[in-house]
Order: sequence, then structure tokens, then C-alpha cells
Amino acid sequence: MTGTVIVFVALAILVIIVVAKTAVVVPQQNAYVVERLGKFHKSLAAGFHILLPFFDVIRYKHSLKETAIDIPEQICITKDNVQVGVDGVLYLKVMDPQRASYGVTNYLFAITQLAQTTLRSEVGKIDLDRTFEERTHINTQVVAEVDKASDPWGIKVLRYEIKNINPPHDVLAAMEKQMRAEREKRAVILTSEGDRDAMINAAEGAKQEVIKASEAARLKQVNEAEGEAAAIEAVAAATAEGIRRVAAAIQLPGGAEAVQLRVAESYIERFGELARTTNTLVLPANVADVASMIAVAMKAVKQGEANP
Repeated sequence: MTGTVIVFVALAILVIIVVAKTAVVVPQQNAYVVERLGKFHKSLAAGFHILLPFFDVIRYKHSLKETAIDIPEQICITKDNVQVGVDGVLYLKVMDPQRASYGVTNYLFAITQLAQTTLRSEVGKIDLDRTFEERTHINTQVVAEVDKASDPWGIKVLRYEIKNINPPHDVLAAMEKQMRAEREKRAVILTSEGDRDAMINAAEGAKQEVIKASEAARLKQVNEAEGEAAAIEAVAAATAEGIRRVAAAIQLPGGAEAVQLRVAESYIERFGELARTTNTLVLPANVADVASMIAVAMKAVKQGEANP
């Protein structure tokens, strides 16, 4: 009876061992590589699987999820012979578990080394000043080169991102001085452009002021000329009207005598003004003969009436 129990227990233990060796549950987004008698047999996808006891062995386990690998900082020499420390992050994914298991001993180590060498090569093609603005180009080139090399290993490189670019302290100080000088230069240029624009605006304002002043002076002269012309025209019209009225009045009875009286008064008034001045004048002999002067004036009036 005791021997039977021992056999039964041994058989139970054997069954448990066989079940443990043959029944396998693969989690989601994972793949197991199975070898049969030391040779690749198949890859197990997610789910429940039964293996052949003592013949099938799970040799490799791979995660099919995207994996981020930290690329350690390394010293790269730029095209202008400046040493910079560059690190980054590489994102990859296992596409073929079989090739990832047998294509390379350690695909993570191999891809890390390949990313570092490719990064050094790409940084060496550009100057220090361009390394900061060419990050996208460097990332693209690293992904292209590493993905090409890792394709036989069943690995897909998705993207690479540079985290930090650390130049030496003396280079950083020189770059800071350069940036400060560039900012000061831009400030001087902007100030000079502002002064130039202000001078241009002032000159343009003075020009417009002169133009407006000349236009105002011209309009003033035109207006004054038009006013003087209108005044002369009005005076001439009034004089002509007065002369017409005088001529018409002369034709009336007593008009000639009135003219003679007016002429005599004007002659005497003007002669009296000459007598009050101290000027030396040469006068005709009959200057005191008022009657003869009136006769001459009346003769001139009659000739004017005869030749209107």
C-alpha cells in the first residue's frame, strides 16, 4: 500500500512537470521562439500553446511593443573640429522574432553601437553652428542608416531623437559673446534705421511744408492780382461812367459855363499850390491869364466831343 502511494505521487509529480513543460500561455504583444532538439521550430504568438515534452524548449522571449533605448552621451567632432557631447533616444520594434533571435547575439547592444557610430559620422559633416538647427536632418539620417543595418535582424527602427548637444565651456562662452555681439549689432542697425526713417520723415515734412507755403503764396498772389484787376476794372468803369455823365451834362443848357467855372476853380487851386512850394519852375508868360487858359481847356473839350 505504501509503495502504491509513492508511485501515485511520483506519477502526479511527473504529470505536473509534463504539463508545465507542454502548456504555455504567451501574453499579448509578446512572441516566444521554440526550439525542437536544439533547432528552430516555430514562433509562438499570444495565446495558449501545447509543446512536445522534453523535445520543445522556449529559447527566446521577445516583446513586440515599441521600445525606447537610451543612447549614452558620446563625444563627436564637428566639421570645424569642435568636440561636442551628444546623447539621444532610439525607438525600435521587433518585427521578426526568429531573425531577432538568430540574426545577432544582442540586437539592443548592436543597434546602440550602430546609432552612436552613425551619429558621429553625421555630426562630423556639419559645422558647430549648424548642429543645433540640423537636428531634424541628423535624426532622419541616423534612423535611415540604423534601420537599413538592422533590417536583417528583424528589427524596425522607428525614430531617433537627439536629447542634448553639449559643447565645451570655452565654446559656449564664445558662442554667448557672438550672440551678444549679434544682438548689439541688430540693435545698432535698428537704431540707425529708425534715425534714418525719422530724418526722411522730417525732410518729407519740410518738403511738403515748402510746397504748401509756395502754393499758398501763389494763391495769395493770384487772389491779390484778381482783386487788383477787379478794382482797376471797377475804377475804370466808374471813371468811364463819370465821364459819360459829365459829357451828357455839358450838352445841357448852362453846361459849358459850368465846365468853364470848374476849370477856372481847378486852375486857380493848382496854381495856388505851386505858389506855396519853394520849387523853382519855368512857367509860360501867360500863366496868369486865366481866360486864355480856360479857352484852351474848352477847346480841348470840344475837340473831344467832336472825336468821341
